[in-house]
Amino acid sequence: MSRLKRVLIVLGSSAAVFAAAVGGLFLWLYTDAKASTAGSTEFTNELAIPPLAKSVVRADGTRVFDLTMRAGEKEFRPGKRTPTWGFDGDHLGPTLRAERGEKVAVRVANRLDEASTVHWHGMHLPARMDGGPHQMVAPGATWTPNWTVDQPAATLWYHPHPHGATEKHVQRGLAGMFLLDDARSKTLALPSRYGVDDLPVVVQDVKFDGAAFDHGHGLMASVGFLGDRTMVNGTLAPYRETADERVRLRLLNASTARVYTFGFDDDRRFALVGTDGGLLGKPAELNRTRLSPGERAEIVVTMRPGERTVLRSYPLDAGLDFWNQRFSGGDDSFDVLQLRAAKTLRPSPEVPARLGLPEVPDGEDAVRGRHFDLRRSGINGRPMAMDRIDETVTRGTTETWTVRNVDGMPHNFHVHDVQFRILEVNGEQPPPALRGAKDTVFVPSGTTVRLAMRFDGPADPDTPYMYHCHLLSHEDDGMMGQFVVVEKGRGAGKVRTPGVHAGH
Repeated sequence: MSRLKRVLIVLGSSAAVFAAAVGGLFLWLYTDAKASTAGSTEFTNELAIPPLAKSVVRADGTRVFDLTMRAGEKEFRPGKRTPTWGFDGDHLGPTLRAERGEKVAVRVANRLDEASTVHWHGMHLPARMDGGPHQMVAPGATWTPNWTVDQPAATLWYHPHPHGATEKHVQRGLAGMFLLDDARSKTLALPSRYGVDDLPVVVQDVKFDGAAFDHGHGLMASVGFLGDRTMVNGTLAPYRETADERVRLRLLNASTARVYTFGFDDDRRFALVGTDGGLLGKPAELNRTRLSPGERAEIVVTMRPGERTVLRSYPLDAGLDFWNQRFSGGDDSFDVLQLRAAKTLRPSPEVPARLGLPEVPDGEDAVRGRHFDLRRSGINGRPMAMDRIDETVTRGTTETWTVRNVDGMPHNFHVHDVQFRILEVNGEQPPPALRGAKDTVFVPSGTTVRLAMRFDGPADPDTPYMYHCHLLSHEDDGMMGQFVVVEKGRGAGKVRTPGVHAGH
């Protein structure tokens, strides 16, 4: 009996030691998963402003840009040269700019050692010009998509879209803004001097392993890569001096998995004037705005002479459970960008009470509805297949798409070619920040959103557009589907085998 007691004591002690070890490991993982630079950042680097891309106008009126994907190195930190990719430089790319009604063409040259693509995120254009995974550009090749800009003024962007490798290509530095103007936007009294009072703010989270980028995923980070610090336009700990009373910030979440809740450290209010697809009908006064990967927001902040304020990302309030709140980055906070006002400021006009005319349908004339269930394993129970057309839509029609996150983790939803209106979030009217034209929407776990969108073509039964989660490791792993636009009464064709452009 005494021997049995000794065995039970040993077993009990071993179990206690094991439980303590497991508990200690979990505590370490839980504590280590939180990242914060809020309140501790020394803003030592002047914010870089991506240059406006040069272009030439052909005799037929086509505005032609050149973009070259190439490898390089950049010294983000003194004495440490980080291997990078970029467009026309070592990291990120120039800002392209065009007007509604213009014909544009972009000569995309690939000088990398592997194939990639360039997708025009938020742009309405033919499927063959979209730059999705079916338009791969081989090393040494050049691809020249061309289209006519036919949408309102907006802050769009461009980035790679190779199936299975998008996260890696974006993390290395392949991204840039594409700004659209139109006649109405030029008449509005909004800050509009690029790089002066109208600033591109490309936000990415990063992590370093020595001099190199660390692209690894955390042990429990099922959302994908989460960095431990942020940079703006490729600048760590950035500040920007401003001499104007009002400054327009074009916020782009170019991170691959992180969701940001932007606000200022002094909790000042700002005017939200635009979302993904362009200007709102009227400004919304806010002190926070949330952007998931791929989303954009245009905000106007008012400065007072001599003051400083910090654009900050606050912890995420999205109803996440205990686990996902911590391991999906929900508890993290970052100092993103410091604004430093001059002692004397140029006066700026008030933000206009009326802004754009969002050209998105209200769903009243929808001809059909579709449902999309989001899971880590795929959309509607199916992982992406390059040779399968999942949905067929008719050119010139409006549809409502109901998107439901039935997974236990955050996702978002991006649709190529269209801008949509968010009709409902969990059966209720969306908040002001979600009432403009959108192409990407955050869908937390347990959330259902209903969207209205119109498909204006052109029809191409053989070349698909994508819809997918824009948390890029989720996209890479198969959270993506394909749709084609066809003429009335026609069916889908056969997807062309995704070739790699060998040159044009």
